[in-house]
This record gives sequence, structure tokens and C-alpha cells, in this order.
Amino acid sequence: MKFEHRHAAHCESGVISNMLRHHGVPMTESLAFGLASALTFAYFPFIKLSGLPLISYRMPPKSIIKGMLAPLAARFQFETFGSPQAGQARLDALLAEGQLVGVQTSVYWLPYFPPQMRFHFNAHNLLVYGKDGDDYLVSDPVFETPMRCATADMARARFAKGVLAPKGLLYYPQKIERKTIEPQAIVKAIRKTVRTMQAPVPLIGVRGMRTLAKKLASLPAGEAHTVDYIGHMVRMQEEIGTGGAGFRFIYAAFLEEAAQIASMPQLIEFSNRMTEIGDGWRRFALKAARMVKGREPVDPLALAGLLRGQADQEEVFFRDLKRAVA
Repeated sequence: MKFEHRHAAHCESGVISNMLRHHGVPMTESLAFGLASALTFAYFPFIKLSGLPLISYRMPPKSIIKGMLAPLAARFQFETFGSPQAGQARLDALLAEGQLVGVQTSVYWLPYFPPQMRFHFNAHNLLVYGKDGDDYLVSDPVFETPMRCATADMARARFAKGVLAPKGLLYYPQKIERKTIEPQAIVKAIRKTVRTMQAPVPLIGVRGMRTLAKKLASLPAGEAHTVDYIGHMVRMQEEIGTGGAGFRFIYAAFLEEAAQIASMPQLIEFSNRMTEIGDGWRRFALKAARMVKGREPVDPLALAGLLRGQADQEEVFFRDLKRAVA
């Protein structure tokens, strides 16, 4: 199969943009991310990862892939399996037909990841474009070059247990009826993101940021749990699936593309503003990381203040963006 691997910032948006380009759709990672209205903020203290709350900067796994269906009048086949043997047989059969296949995996069991980068995250997406002997030929968009993965390792990665267990999930397009992006799809996607970020729910969007800031401000500076909590925030933001700053930069790139596709030059200003917001998230992560590493005193109140500042900026940003696309 002739397939072009392209490096991307995030696995799911990278996978779907590479897959769509393979099928003749001029799709970029940022355009896929924005069209799927994938940007968000969520703080779920009742969902635990290693005993600490889930903090997310994007919509749930598979939302970017499924977000492409309506704009492209597309239909995808999604399949899960009851056993590794059945999952492998189906993947091998699709590859034998020349199909490019997306799969959901656990990062921990992928041997081409450096040991220090492996952790139990079960929603990592990649593309399989062939098989050579016992090795699958893998296009993992977070790597600059294609990879190889032994059959046994792929089975472990596809059938890992735990939160977001993939159950061997694989997917591929059955039809793509529209291969250009219409301006109305751009506007609809932006409006959906605005609604999410302005949601009247204390755990979502701008309000979710302020709820997390309140929790952060309540943590005692001198306890080990506080350091663990701050370190967890940094990991959720900057290590797990691109995170706060990275997703803001991707969305900024989307707005720049959207300005041209939808003939809305006012979106260029919003692209620049979102880049500045992303820079603020990076500064927040850097200060938090310095506290965790002992290079600055642990100061939850200072971090809470920075987080409230991010919330204030995003509140104004999405209020203005709503007016711009009204």
C-alpha cells in the first residue's frame, strides 16, 4: 500500500487527518481538530487516574474521528472484539484487502515508545498500513517516521485492560461522499466549541477551570499530596495527549485555516489571541513543574491565580468569538 506518513502533535487528530488524506480529502491535523469541535476543558474529580482527578483539554476519545462524519458525509466502520485472536484475524484480513486501518491501543505495550514515555493510557490511536512477516507496519503520528510492531505486542496494546480499555477497536472509512470542507461546516463547528466552553456547568469549560482553581487554592502547601496533585496537573496538561497549551495551539492553527476556507478574515485575530492563551498555559505548566522539582516553593495559591487568569482570558475570547460568527 502506498501510504504517506506525516508527523502530528496529537494521536487522534493526526490519525484521522492522515487517513482522510490517504482517501483524497485535503485534511490537516488542525482542521480535523477544529471541525470536530474537539477543544474543551473538563475537570472531573469523580473520575480517578491513579487516585487523582481527570483533567481534560479535549473532547473524549473517538470524538475527533466521529466529528468528521457529518462535514464529509462519511460513514466509518468501528469494530471491537471479544478476544485478541479475533481482533488479530480481522486486522490481518483488512490489511490483506489493502485497507488502511486505525486502531486504539495502550501506550504502555507499544515497544517503540521509549521506556520513560510508556504509561497506562489506553486511548492512543495509530494507523496500521501493512504487515511484513510478524511485524505490523505502523504509522504513529506522534513519531516522525513509521514504526514496526510485533504481532504479540500489538495484541497486548489493543487488548489492554483498565480505564478506556480499547477492546481491540479498529476503524476505517466505508464511504466519504464529500471531499471538500464547506464554510457552513466551519461556522457550525466554531459555534459548538463556543457553547462547550461557555457551558453553565461547574466542571466544563471556563467554569471548570475556576472550579479546579478553587480546589487548587485549598491544598496545603506543605503536604506531599499537594505536590503529587500539582505534578498530576502538569502531566494531564503537557504529557497526556498534547494537553492544554498544545490543543490551544492546534485550535489557533484551525482558526487561521478557517479564516481562508470560510472567507472570514476576522478569524486571524482570534488565531493570534488563542496562540497567546496557549502561551499562558505553557507558563502555568512551567511554574507548576518548577514547584514539583523543588526549584520554586510550592505555592498552590499562586498557581490558582494563574489558572483563574487563564479562565478570564478564555471567557472573553469565546464571548468575542461567538459574536464574530453570529
